[in-house]
Amino acid sequence: MGAGFPTRRKPTTASPRTVSCNSNSLRSLMSKPIFVVQLHDARRLHYDVRLEVDGVLKSWAVPRGPSLDPIVKRLAVFTTDHDLEYASYEGVHRDAQYGSGAVIVWDAGVYTNLTRDDRHKLVDPAEAIERGHLKVQLHGVKLNGAWAFTRTGADWLLVKVKDADADPGLDLTVTEPRSVLSGLTIEEMAAS
Repeated sequence: MGAGFPTRRKPTTASPRTVSCNSNSLRSLMSKPIFVVQLHDARRLHYDVRLEVDGVLKSWAVPRGPSLDPIVKRLAVFTTDHDLEYASYEGVHRDAQYGSGAVIVWDAGVYTNLTRDDRHKLVDPAEAIERGHLKVQLHGVKLNGAWAFTRTGADWLLVKVKDADADPGLDLTVTEPRSVLSGLTIEEMAAS
């Protein structure tokens, strides 16, 4: 891994309510890499956007969640890599070291890398992250269409690309609060 990449982390011990599901069940289209968006109620509620890259989940914490409005730029803080098995994790973290609190799988699916260089050649996702710009097409339960991650100094921005799936009037973080795996809200997971 290149400089600036955090180290990989495995899932921590979860509450007995952890949903039994492996990452292969999220991969109905085995030829494409997976993505997952986990809603995590740690010190602050945030959305962890994770993309499978080189056998791990590259991760960004997005405090306000993804926006379907191409004008809206969301802060995305690059965080530690996670093992692929973490893609299906739902439960309650008890270990404060990793941000204790409830976690649900808010969205999941597969993605297609759209990142191109100046000569219009496809750029590998790991190299694109290293360079500071990654463009992907998400095929999820909730999120669909093209999205771009762009590094701006120490942090990143997540922006919805203007396409047929853009919808400035719809806020899925409000209208779609439930897990795509368990059907629970973050509050219901925390209470379990």
